[in-house]
Amino acid sequence: MTPDSLLPGHAKSDAQHAREMCVAGRWMYERSFIVACEGNLSVRLADGRILTTPTCMNKGMLSPEDLVITDLEGRQVAGDRKVSSELAMHLLFYRMRPDVNAVCHAHPPTATGFAVAGSALNKALLPEVIVGLGQIPLVQYATPGTPELSAALEPFVPHYDALLLANHGAVTCGTDLLTAFFRMETIEHCAKITLAAELAGEPVLLSGREVAKLMAARPRYYVSPPPGGGAELPMTNEGGESAEDRVTLTRDELDALIDEAVRKDRSRR
Repeated sequence: MTPDSLLPGHAKSDAQHAREMCVAGRWMYERSFIVACEGNLSVRLADGRILTTPTCMNKGMLSPEDLVITDLEGRQVAGDRKVSSELAMHLLFYRMRPDVNAVCHAHPPTATGFAVAGSALNKALLPEVIVGLGQIPLVQYATPGTPELSAALEPFVPHYDALLLANHGAVTCGTDLLTAFFRMETIEHCAKITLAAELAGEPVLLSGREVAKLMAARPRYYVSPPPGGGAELPMTNEGGESAEDRVTLTRDELDALIDEAVRKDRSRR
């Protein structure tokens, strides 16, 4: 059962945010998205400070007293534990995305397997993933906890809510912690289904027209795309039957299909 305070729109105190973060950490650990001392979570508090998990602790076994608070420059202002070395990745999202109030970083095993193999989750396979995330691109490898990782992430942050990190893991963001966690869960679910489809045979991709209809349907599901715009859409299969038919539409071609789908949707109302 989801605690009432985790529901979107619920006004939260700093103490509620801290309790939520401990719950989300347990969820990540129970689902094997993290092991040992891996992963980290953060939330933007009402006053603009950042509540985050500490380093060198299992995120599934935290209590609110273990959490730390920093400012947007990464200076620790509260808490006895040491802040995570990955904090800079979280702060990048908060600086570049005013709409983001929570960030989740983990190493879900199947999705991380794709990241280690150098493969993005960028194929038009699942309607729910297309509506919710568009696609999940792969960010080139950079050493965790370094400015190089932030530099590698920077071109992607304005345009995507979920990213694979090459040879590392995954990171998601959201308007609240529950949304960021659900996006991490979606990454791993998508990776498992993609792997199963590839083991079973040749996955059949959706067509560009179907992708356009799904993207046009986003407002009906209360999905707001990242404010940066310009995100690449998933690879499509125009023939819908075989690998030989598979093509990738240009952005202009997909934009035209989305516009057409929106017009048809409005005409039916």
